[in-house]
Amino acid sequence: MSQTYHIQWAAVAQSDLQQIIDHIAVDSQENALRVLKKLREKAPSLYTLPDRGRTIPELKDQGIHIYREIIVPPWRIMYRISDTNVFVLSVIDSRRNVEDILLDRFVK
Repeated sequence: MSQTYHIQWAAVAQSDLQQIIDHIAVDSQENALRVLKKLREKAPSLYTLPDRGRTIPELKDQGIHIYREIIVPPWRIMYRISDTNVFVLSVIDSRRNVEDILLDRFVK
């Protein structure tokens, strides 16, 4: 039997998600709901398989290996595993300058 993890969304990740949805909703509420559903459906896979996400390349290049991500194009759901917890830390549009965002958030 595989281990079950608890998923906790950081306030900044919830804010990221809300900003993404609000931005899309300006043009189409239907598309915003579709994107929200798509992102929310992908995150629960972390309950049982959090290690399947890749190490975040921009941070790996800086010698930081504790953060992982799953991709829901064009968004990146970034998280950290600690014991039986998965902390979702950010949801970022990969078309933005991801390295600057990550270094600002994760390396302080």
